[in-house]
Amino acid sequence: MAFGSNRSATGALTAALLALLVATAGPPARADQLGSIVIGPAAADAALAPAQRLRPLRSFTVVAGGDILTENAVLAAGAAAAAPGTRYDFAPVFAPVAPLVAAADLAICHMEIPIGRAGERVGVYGRSPFGGNLLLAPFELAAGLRATGFDRCTTASNHSNDLGPVGIDSTLDAFDAAGISHTGTARTVEAAAGPHGVVVNGVAVAHRSYTRYSNTNRPAEPWRLDFAGSVERIAADVDAARAGGAEVVIVSLHISRELDSQPSAADRAFVTELTARAPIDLIVEHGPHVIQPVEQVNGAWVFWSVGNFVSGMGQPGATRYGPPTLDGLLAEVRFEEQPGGGFRATPRAVLICNEIADRTVYPALATLAQPTIPATLRRQLDACVARSRPVVPTLE
Repeated sequence: MAFGSNRSATGALTAALLALLVATAGPPARADQLGSIVIGPAAADAALAPAQRLRPLRSFTVVAGGDILTENAVLAAGAAAAAPGTRYDFAPVFAPVAPLVAAADLAICHMEIPIGRAGERVGVYGRSPFGGNLLLAPFELAAGLRATGFDRCTTASNHSNDLGPVGIDSTLDAFDAAGISHTGTARTVEAAAGPHGVVVNGVAVAHRSYTRYSNTNRPAEPWRLDFAGSVERIAADVDAARAGGAEVVIVSLHISRELDSQPSAADRAFVTELTARAPIDLIVEHGPHVIQPVEQVNGAWVFWSVGNFVSGMGQPGATRYGPPTLDGLLAEVRFEEQPGGGFRATPRAVLICNEIADRTVYPALATLAQPTIPATLRRQLDACVARSRPVVPTLE
């Protein structure tokens, strides 16, 4: 399911892109870099023979998941699933949603906390100066996400700098080792400068990840973390992406206000101004740890919050992070090229729920349609649907 196989451009277009890369980019790129290079559509078409320019209209699907946090309950689930002699295996925890993730042409996860190196101690590393724990996830998590079908992960969040530059570097190293591309944090100035895109089914897609706040002081080297201090910061990046040939623009945005089932006035104002200023197709927000509505703002589809993909929240008797934190969305969007130019986006909100005891991630409605599921699981999923449908009536 990696880019460069059935998720990347067709054979003819791939050959054209390779020719362009050789001609314009200096030394040949590695095969695993090709999915991170944005090529403008005009340049790609110019490299094709006239008969090949008469191509069918293109389309692709994106799936984006919510916050990933490996608190104690998640670590216990990964350890319980691991084979003898290994520390963690998270693929079984995510297995029920893997078919949905793997079916997308571009599947995007959101890593809220840093990932450590192989064998490094995981868990809590103290308290942040502004509140909250400093956290580190296990190296094995990246492989579990790749086995689930994720191609790309966003890394800009309030926890990005929990362990400083060392944690940023180890996170990106873990994703590179697993074959997952990433955006939101950087190891070098050159990587921070880009490119920030992927070619999906022949379509140049720009994808950026930003956070609007941090639990710690921000990195001393500002380029290490994409911080959205202003609308203009993101808008300038979007303008540059469009000028570089991006045909579709996706923005992932980590926001500060937690546990509200509706976007705050400040968040709504920020996104409204941003979408009026910059040509964005899709915004996916993270951080509230609960789901929020799906709306269209100035022509852009906005998933105001996709909640959690997996976390240790929602424990019985929790005084702050209660049952709604068990719920999340897979933001699925189909992009279809239009005869007159541009792409039409059609969104679907797929409800997912964490099982309380073993943290298994289930597609709620599809699982409830199975007549033989255990009664305890059915009760939990029914409760998940009952909490979520008033927020997003069009759940699937």
